[in-house]
Amino acid sequence: MRVFKSIDVAASSLTAHRLWMDTISQNLANVNSSRTPEGGPYVRRVPVFQQILDEIGEDGKVKGGVKVVEIAKDTTTAPRLVYQPDHPDADQEGYVAMPNVSVVREMADMMVASRAYEANLAVTTSAKSMWTGALDILKG
Repeated sequence: MRVFKSIDVAASSLTAHRLWMDTISQNLANVNSSRTPEGGPYVRRVPVFQQILDEIGEDGKVKGGVKVVEIAKDTTTAPRLVYQPDHPDADQEGYVAMPNVSVVREMADMMVASRAYEANLAVTTSAKSMWTGALDILKG
């Protein structure tokens, strides 16, 4: 039954935007991580979203909305070079490769993700309210 499709779509977006906010938090937590287990500085991560258009799920139900396909590394921005000759990760010239994370950009992304989350929460609340009203009318 497609009665609750608007709630399902909004719920998928809530999940995706929550994951985006978690990814931003991880980026901010690693803003000064110059060394990772893989070697080199931490690389900013970004979720990659994909729309779902009337796809049949594993449970046989028609699905719609959005999903996160992967959390990709942002390789488009180079690491920041900071002059710290006493740092253990400094090169021969005294520069340390720091993560490509910009606090300003992450905060702007956090605001966008937060607003999108709030908007989808409002959709869910409105849909629930409409269905409750419809049920009240049917009860008579």
